[in-house]
Amino acid sequence: MSLLVTTPVSQMSGPYARRWWALLVLCLSLLVTVMANTSLVVAAPDMTADLGLSSSDLQWVVDSYTVPYAALMLVLGSLGDKYSRRGALVLGLLVFAGGSVMGSMVDETSLVILARAIMGVGAAVVMPATLSLLVATFPRGERIKAITIWAATSGVAVATGPLVSGWLLEDRGWASTFLINVPVALLAVVGALALVPPSKADGMGRIDYIGGLLSIVTVGSLIYVAIEGPHSGWSAGPVVAAVVAALGLAAFVAWELRHPHPMLNVRKFAHRPFTGSVLAILFFFFGTFAVLYYSTQFLQFVLGYDALATGVRLLPLGGAVFLGSMVTGKFTPKLGVRTMVVTGMVFGTGAMVLLTQIDDASTYGDFVAPLMMLGFALGLSSAPATDTIMGSFPESELGVGGGVNDTALELGGALGIAVLGSILGTAYRDKLTDLAGDGLTAEAMAVAKDSVGGGLGVAGQIAQDPAAGAEQAQAVLEAVHQAFAHGVAHTSLVGGIIMGVGTLLVLAVLPGRRGSAPTDVDRDPQTVTTPATPTASVGKHLEGVH
Repeated sequence: MSLLVTTPVSQMSGPYARRWWALLVLCLSLLVTVMANTSLVVAAPDMTADLGLSSSDLQWVVDSYTVPYAALMLVLGSLGDKYSRRGALVLGLLVFAGGSVMGSMVDETSLVILARAIMGVGAAVVMPATLSLLVATFPRGERIKAITIWAATSGVAVATGPLVSGWLLEDRGWASTFLINVPVALLAVVGALALVPPSKADGMGRIDYIGGLLSIVTVGSLIYVAIEGPHSGWSAGPVVAAVVAALGLAAFVAWELRHPHPMLNVRKFAHRPFTGSVLAILFFFFGTFAVLYYSTQFLQFVLGYDALATGVRLLPLGGAVFLGSMVTGKFTPKLGVRTMVVTGMVFGTGAMVLLTQIDDASTYGDFVAPLMMLGFALGLSSAPATDTIMGSFPESELGVGGGVNDTALELGGALGIAVLGSILGTAYRDKLTDLAGDGLTAEAMAVAKDSVGGGLGVAGQIAQDPAAGAEQAQAVLEAVHQAFAHGVAHTSLVGGIIMGVGTLLVLAVLPGRRGSAPTDVDRDPQTVTTPATPTASVGKHLEGVH
């Protein structure tokens, strides 16, 4: 076996012989970048205690990965198209590994945030490269299956990230959750050079750098607003960022409509299959990341599971993703994209509705059904929506297509955690004030209201005070548990309503099988190297997610 694949996909006479091995490398690359976004969930308590993180600090440790991740994917996907998709994958993995090494060695909050941001830049190169290489490598007849496996990997990574992190935290510090990324990323680099064929767009022309800059400003400002607005209040910073995001979006659309070779042809949003699929990805990960965020906290802070036990109890979500992926692979060709995507969103909405029944007496068993429904929905919907998005782009823009899909995924996840996390915090604080406002000093109450972890810390301090006694500590503990359970139920109600509205919107936008619009190109990379005329509908060629 040759150590380095050097023949571009477009110059091969038939399908690439080692394409399934290449898919393994692409899925491994995807796995490590998505896990880095979810493994921190269970490592957060250890990091908070060791670094003395405030609630705001912790949020930025988490979100410093997300901001560059989402803001840069469109531009970096386009650069991969022009110069080298495989080269982009390798470079992104090396940058990601470098950020991971840095994160494992530093012990200051600002440096941890910087390390996470570097990892986010690397992930922003890797994510669109994996999807564009997949589509460029596989012939049309096998592409649906490959995208289904890719999407299932993304879903499984959401559940396995906390498990791996919890396992490491049994005997090691939080720095190990960074360091574990390095050997996996380096293995993926070797695999990419040995098994993934080179690929780039032919005759792409000059890159629209102004459109790319406007997209970075718009998405970056929007995510900043989503993070800081609900968390810190609508002060000058979030308000200015909101104005910048609105102006940036308007300028981006106006520029792209006039540019002869735009970064993103915004006219694609006039095609219902494309727009409906983008909305489905955005709404779906809005709910998925939010549920993972507050379910994990409930398992740790209310039910008292340690990091490893919490990770194990999220595995039903990963198993259900596989089940949903098998179902969608079998039934999407028969029932169509709209049926499968909307059915998945109904299951996702149902999962959030079930979580409205959570209270302080709930056990892990009350989370099993919602987690399995959410995982099944993720497996059912994400692959058809992703394949529809990628089917809307010509061969020369596959990296951009991957960037659009992954930006919708990350933007949805960031908005879900920010918006529903803010609602959770408000509901928790209000309920805790009602339950324990008269029994705590103003200083203790401020700490307890900051987070559920802060509330448990206050209860622990009271328990150590001989003058207060165990009875008061127990009362505070029960109040914190009850307040957080109330917050989870209330937040799930709001999230369920948002998901329900999103489901109806996607149902209205996505056309049925007969109404599917044609794709821009028939871009089978095994037979053509330049964009061809439209020959197939999304519905016909389809019938493949942080």
